[in-house]
Amino acid sequence: MTQTNLPVREGRDLLTPRPVTVTRGVNPHAPGSARLCLGRTEILATVTLEDKPAPHMRGSKEGWLTAEYAMLPRSTPDRQARERNLQNGRRHEIQRLLGRALRSSLDLRYFRNQTLYIDCDVLVADGGTRVASILAGHAALHDFCEHLINTGKLSEWPIIHNVGAISVGLLGHEVRVDLDYAEDKVARADLNVVATDTGLLIEVQGGAEAGPITVQEYAALLETGVTAVRGVMTDLSRQLADVQGLGHT
Repeated sequence: MTQTNLPVREGRDLLTPRPVTVTRGVNPHAPGSARLCLGRTEILATVTLEDKPAPHMRGSKEGWLTAEYAMLPRSTPDRQARERNLQNGRRHEIQRLLGRALRSSLDLRYFRNQTLYIDCDVLVADGGTRVASILAGHAALHDFCEHLINTGKLSEWPIIHNVGAISVGLLGHEVRVDLDYAEDKVARADLNVVATDTGLLIEVQGGAEAGPITVQEYAALLETGVTAVRGVMTDLSRQLADVQGLGHT
């Protein structure tokens, strides 16, 4: 695809992410939950705390956090079958990414001999589902930790890093932030950048899609992604602080 035929953005420039909106406490059965929209991509995330250690953490001084991810059948334009196949490689890859990202945000010593489950379900997909799931998971954890503090189950805040993520891509010679589906499918390269709100890098996932790119192009994508995560997390943190969770009124 030539430079002149690239997908046209409406309502935002190339380095501006789609709007982020979050509602906490949307699931009355979960001690922490959030529904997050990144543009048209919409994620429901819930937190479950189980008073049982993960098998590999028995005897440890820390708890464990694991994540699960699924796309609902009509999260996409055409219905897709429910993901009953436990060997689904893409889903496992995303789940491992979510687990690593969200584990890095918590001091798991507060959850000794316990296991946290973060379930992220894609309600609507329009690109960036894995980065939106990290953002939704962070919001659900914030809701969960606030619940523990308010109910006296914890006396100290266990979140040590506000962790977020964003996609960045190279379309032609343009660096773009937060690709929607139309952009993602024609990108020369794309990265999912996981970082803190202070600009510390946690993980980068992705690479070239249509032939090699230069080291300088990769560096530009990475730097742009870290900067974009900081902006998104500033907005998300403001919303989490300003709005009390629905389930905790």
